[in-house]
Amino acid sequence: MKILNYCITLLTVSMLALGTSTAQQKKSDSMKRYTKVPAGYLMVLRQDDDVLKQLEAFAEQEKIPSATFTGMGFVNVTFGFFNFETKEYDPREFKGVELASMTGTIAWQKGKVSLHTHGVVTDKTFAAYGGHILAASVGTGSVEILITVHDKKLDRVMEQPLGANVLHLEP
Repeated sequence: MKILNYCITLLTVSMLALGTSTAQQKKSDSMKRYTKVPAGYLMVLRQDDDVLKQLEAFAEQEKIPSATFTGMGFVNVTFGFFNFETKEYDPREFKGVELASMTGTIAWQKGKVSLHTHGVVTDKTFAAYGGHILAASVGTGSVEILITVHDKKLDRVMEQPLGANVLHLEP
């Protein structure tokens, strides 16, 4: 009987924890992440938000023709350094760092949002690291991003022999 009571208690606690986690997730999913401001849009992301996915979703939802953005906050980030010989990024991951600066562009490629994002982070020793942002999620705290929208739709096109996507300006 004691084992049965223990199992019921354990199951109840697990269900309560799952319900709390689900409620927190629903609250996080419904939380407003950006607002229109005179300069464009201000986005505020919170812990565990995927920075690049949030920017992509924003561009699709608001039908952004093209834009530039800057940001700062706390992140877990993967930078890439483009290797022109292999035409691939050499990645390096940094956790629990401060995003001192992020800058990038929003454009389109083959009908989908195309981001080009670079950044610089610092650790607790004030050492700085930077590069092309391959992935980033908000760490403790938040990330604030100012998005300046442009009036022209811009596309990114793969250029050879460079082997990289390049922003194309209309003639």
